[in-house]
Amino acid sequence: MSLLLFGLCGLMLIVSVFAGTAPLSFGETVSALLGQGSEAARVIVWEIRLPRAVAAFGVGAALGLAGAAMQGLLQNPLAEPGVLGVSSFASLGAMVAIYFGLAGAGSLGVPAAAILFSLVAVVLLLFAAGKGANSVTLLLVGIGLSSLAGALMALALNLAPNPWSLADLVNWMLGSVANRSWTDVAMILPVWIAGAVAVLMSGGGLRALSLGDETAATLGADPRRTRWLVIAGTSLLAGGSVAIAGTIGFVGIVAPHVIRPFVRHDPARLLVPSALLAGLLLVSADLAARVLPFAQELKLGVAAALFGAPVFIWIAARIGGLGR
Repeated sequence: MSLLLFGLCGLMLIVSVFAGTAPLSFGETVSALLGQGSEAARVIVWEIRLPRAVAAFGVGAALGLAGAAMQGLLQNPLAEPGVLGVSSFASLGAMVAIYFGLAGAGSLGVPAAAILFSLVAVVLLLFAAGKGANSVTLLLVGIGLSSLAGALMALALNLAPNPWSLADLVNWMLGSVANRSWTDVAMILPVWIAGAVAVLMSGGGLRALSLGDETAATLGADPRRTRWLVIAGTSLLAGGSVAIAGTIGFVGIVAPHVIRPFVRHDPARLLVPSALLAGLLLVSADLAARVLPFAQELKLGVAAALFGAPVFIWIAARIGGLGR
């Protein structure tokens, strides 16, 4: 399955470079991809469209991997950085960095703030809800964290010193990968790699934890180590995603839910396919946002929510029906 998804992701990345506002023909785009054709066409394809598509894939893959890890750790299919307030806290961190001028002080200001605040959110979530919390408790804690982050972000918007700062803050709330460059991707890539390594290292522990802490200990797993690997990994993944794209919700819950039946509900085998499918979904959503005939381009966070929110409602209703 992973090989199939990997191939589809590569195909979608190629397809995405053919869409955009610049009037490039099919032949011009193919020539530009091969390093031929006009300089303008090569710049549009290699410096504008392709970095944007890669950024969208990276954000989706990071959120899908984080969602699968959180669902395995909390043993709850509704766990996901966006739903549980982690992405909101990361956005709050990015907005704080922008508000206080840390974005101009250095390229690492916004990512560092986003990662730090996402770490705070994950720790608060684990302490407040606990392992194996039911859906109601988990969602209530997540709603509380999201509401707190939303209130603080609204305060930042209300106190924005000028219209330009206000526009920057709003863009982080809506989520977008427009105008992202290879430099942006290269800056966040080490953060994503570190987060992915931490989460993938927890795979065996997540599988053991699905049988309970005592059973996991008898199998040689360290529940404490597994939890902290997931905390660190999801914080890096979600924080890095917010740093480059702002708030993107729901993709981290949809992808694991689709993949889970194909891996026999194995938390370890769920991780990589969930990341690939989430990346594929977000690249597709960004492509749709570019080609839909709106006066202004639809923000990626809005497009993801329009697709993901109904699916989330269906998942929640289905789980509630099974519980009765």
